Amino acid sequence: MKIAPIMDAMKKSSVINPILLHTGQHYDEKMSALFFKELKISEPDIYLGVGSESHAKQVAHIMEKFDDVCNTEKPDAILVVGDVNSTMACSLVASKLGIKIIHLEAGLRSFDRTMPEEINRIVTDSLADLLFTPSKDGNENLLKEGISPDKIFLVGNIMIDTLFRFLPVIEKSSIIQELDLIPQQYLLVTLHRPSNVDQKESLEKILNTFQKIQQKIKIVFPVHPRTKKNMNELGFSGMIDNMKNLIITEPLGYLDFQRLMTKSKAVITDSGGIQEETSVLKIPCITLRENTERPVTVSEGSNVLVGSDMNKLLTMVEKILNNKWKSGHVPKLWDGKTAERVIEIIETRL
Repeated sequence: MKIAPIMDAMKKSSVINPILLHTGQHYDEKMSALFFKELKISEPDIYLGVGSESHAKQVAHIMEKFDDVCNTEKPDAILVVGDVNSTMACSLVASKLGIKIIHLEAGLRSFDRTMPEEINRIVTDSLADLLFTPSKDGNENLLKEGISPDKIFLVGNIMIDTLFRFLPVIEKSSIIQELDLIPQQYLLVTLHRPSNVDQKESLEKILNTFQKIQQKIKIVFPVHPRTKKNMNELGFSGMIDNMKNLIITEPLGYLDFQRLMTKSKAVITDSGGIQEETSVLKIPCITLRENTERPVTVSEGSNVLVGSDMNKLLTMVEKILNNKWKSGHVPKLWDGKTAERVIEIIETRL
């Protein structure tokens, strides 16, 4: 979702020769391959096939394989996006080899180092030569960490480039009809953070709350592979089967998911990107996290944090059902033109 507009913009450049590398960190057909097809991204030039491992082993395998790639291809620079293990692992390799590092979506901070993504962000930003931020708070965080202002550029939100580009295609999805839904009469849920789905107590608390909510409005829940595995292993299958207004689906492709989101009454999530997309679309968003690396979605957008407080979640749902949600606005430069700004800076600075 983040690389699609960048690849399009790079291919139009007369000075950039892009090579697309996929580490294989996200390897599920619905979580990766389908996104390539739907977003019309060319097949990766290089595929490392790393797959699922513990954080340390996954980072090690990516580093080992990416080191070979860098020694063969000898790139002038690498561009990494977001905050996944691949982002940090490839940046570490490039730094050791003296290859310039460009980080897109730099400067985001949750200030919670128990989140693996926070470590990935901090390490990558400390190594990067060009840091492209999505919002003003990103610039402020980097400056406080001692990053030179000459390296920092506010370019906007790359996810919104993809969203705006594909809105006409998203509208053609038939997922609403397939699931027999009525627009604005269901909530959309995503859950995958370890703090929510890895411990029986936390997952049970959330599912008990969903049980109450689904008595008032339908819930559509495309289940992440990690969440599905935990729900089965922790013994929640029976509870889920008894929720008649909880609609469980397999992971969805980008187009179907966005269609569900644009037509939902609200979204309940622990995902970072969804906080951004709902803010742009002005859809109420309830985030099941104690913090967010995207505070602009709370201060300016349509997002509210409830953490693990299920009473607060119920209160927020009532506000939504009674049409009493706050009105937000779209943050600066979240306009669908981020990729253009990124490529212009790369062409002039590298």
